[in-house]
Amino acid sequence: MNRRKFVTHTAKAGAALSVMGTFACKEDKKQKEPKDEAATLDAPVDPFFKLSLAQWSINKMIRFEEVDPYTFAQKAKSWGFEGLEYVSQLYNKELEAAGYSDQAMKSFVDKCNAAAKKYGLSNVLIMVDGQGDLAAEDTDQRRVAVETHYKWVDAAAAMGCHAIRVNLNGVQEPQPWKTASVDGLTQLATYAAGKNINIIVENHGGLSSNAALLSEVMATVNMPNCGTLPDFGNFCIKRESGDYYESKCLEEYDKYTGVKELMPYAKAVSAKSYDFDTAGNETKIDYTKMLEIVKNAGYTGYIGVEYEGEGLSEEAGILATKELLLNTAKKLG
Repeated sequence: MNRRKFVTHTAKAGAALSVMGTFACKEDKKQKEPKDEAATLDAPVDPFFKLSLAQWSINKMIRFEEVDPYTFAQKAKSWGFEGLEYVSQLYNKELEAAGYSDQAMKSFVDKCNAAAKKYGLSNVLIMVDGQGDLAAEDTDQRRVAVETHYKWVDAAAAMGCHAIRVNLNGVQEPQPWKTASVDGLTQLATYAAGKNINIIVENHGGLSSNAALLSEVMATVNMPNCGTLPDFGNFCIKRESGDYYESKCLEEYDKYTGVKELMPYAKAVSAKSYDFDTAGNETKIDYTKMLEIVKNAGYTGYIGVEYEGEGLSEEAGILATKELLLNTAKKLG
């Protein structure tokens, strides 16, 4: 089930070469060269990005197996991640029951911070869903949605995150959607600027999956703390029932063109995965092509693993996606 229905360095090779060069000065060059070459080949090379885990990757554990969402940091640490990308709706049970009170939000923040600190991980962002339509055509409805997001901006700031990911649901005609989106994002980003938080939009169904149109929105907003979160998937722009996420996709935007168009505004990247072949490659997405686009854009921030498949367990899918990212990065150099 898609999460929307339920409401993203430097290489060390240079340093290794420098160390070996120094070593060679102290010993006989002819004797040391073959050994140094072998060491160079075996030396680990860091990817150009940092690894974070999107909490939606374990949504089934949380929703159907009653796994405590506050064990997110513990699991991410055990799987070798550096950063945490929270999903607001996975905490809805307790937050809605408390009416999203200040006390309930503080408890959420405190628990997340404590777990992140315990396991030595960084809080990266919060994916916010179901908090109102920021691209609503009605001005008052849009303003209410903006203000409803304020508490998540505050939470992100208190957790040391750099951003919240928002949706641009609302009117579904291109020009009215663009106008409403620009206004909603400008209002929210203005508030978030005072908290040092970025407002980022994912290609996430409907017109937001039209990358050219979303790029126009970004260019029009033109605020340093407003950007995108390109997702390797999520490029369906028209569905059979007119919904955002669930019915059969009738028209899909080219995913590679879309990511390339969104990267100039990217403040996070989502490595979506669905299924893998026997060689460990994603069956729907060419990861080499995607990572080349991301790297060529000069991006060096977090790439979040977001496994959404059915063929593997959530843990196996997460690890397969992580391995594919690292192996692909190694090939790219």
